[in-house]
Amino acid sequence: MVKSTNINNRRYLGNKYKLLPFIKSVVNNECHDINVVGDIFAGTGAVASAFQDKQLITNDILYSNYISNFAWFSPKRYSKKRLRNIIQTYNSMEINEENYMTQNFSNTYFCYEDCAKIGYIREDIENKFNNKEINERERALLITSLLYAMDKIAKTCGHYDAYRKGVEFDMHLELLFPDASKSNNKKNRCYNTDSNLLAKKINADLVYIDPPYNSRQYCDTYHLLENVARWEKPEVYGVGKKMDRTSLKSKYCTNSATEAFDDLIKSLKCRYILLSYNNMAKKGNDRSNARISDEDIYKILSKKGDVKVFSEEYKAFTTGKSNRNDNQERLFLCICNEVK
Repeated sequence: MVKSTNINNRRYLGNKYKLLPFIKSVVNNECHDINVVGDIFAGTGAVASAFQDKQLITNDILYSNYISNFAWFSPKRYSKKRLRNIIQTYNSMEINEENYMTQNFSNTYFCYEDCAKIGYIREDIENKFNNKEINERERALLITSLLYAMDKIAKTCGHYDAYRKGVEFDMHLELLFPDASKSNNKKNRCYNTDSNLLAKKINADLVYIDPPYNSRQYCDTYHLLENVARWEKPEVYGVGKKMDRTSLKSKYCTNSATEAFDDLIKSLKCRYILLSYNNMAKKGNDRSNARISDEDIYKILSKKGDVKVFSEEYKAFTTGKSNRNDNQERLFLCICNEVK
């Protein structure tokens, strides 16, 4: 019997699952006639999942997030029976053969046996897709199942900057069935591109924006899951066993964040913009400090329309190096003057 899992059963920095009631209340009270919702820094899709009764546009620069968003939100059909049978077969297997994962990651984040199984399963998913045994969404659902299973047992604190040495590998790989909706809006679209480029091409009633807040690059934190999702088998290096991530770096983690944000807001064609940005401007260590000041956020959004700010205290999931008791998530709502 294959167990099921849902979209929020994955650890992710900045995940807004616990804030969904807050976000939904602001949208319900302040925004009207919302039919199309864009989530252009979608991450693992937590916020988009709260608007599944709408037409969704999701985007994330990380392929590992894009493939999961495609799994959860694509309107393409899939066979639950087929996927459950495949997952059950994967779970029953014992794999001991050498592969890309055993050669690069054995006894780091995972033990040798789990690396062997991860490598075999990921290769098999690709073979099944290329042989037309599964369709595009079924491929995405199987990859998502694998990524969630890996994240469950990885010897980290929820990120992959480094693995925990000298620990017992007491949990082993078990894939669960991603219980994704089969009745998503037929016009849903999922993208894997730069948000600033996408902003020039889409139209929506509401665009939700949740960019990186500080200097910590998500491609550094989730490089291993990104590696397995892409399955290009690159060379890895260093203690963290990281691949080259140059093309995945975000301007929102650099001193160019304000300029990038200004360009993004100017490009958006929508009636409402809802920005999540916490209050860590100068409260954490230097890497945790916000890249965009409140003053700049307000100034840039005000050029687009009227701005309201809402706040709620919460305990964030962090890398464990910052211990703040007064975190606030702020929602900056811009009611746009016109859609150009």
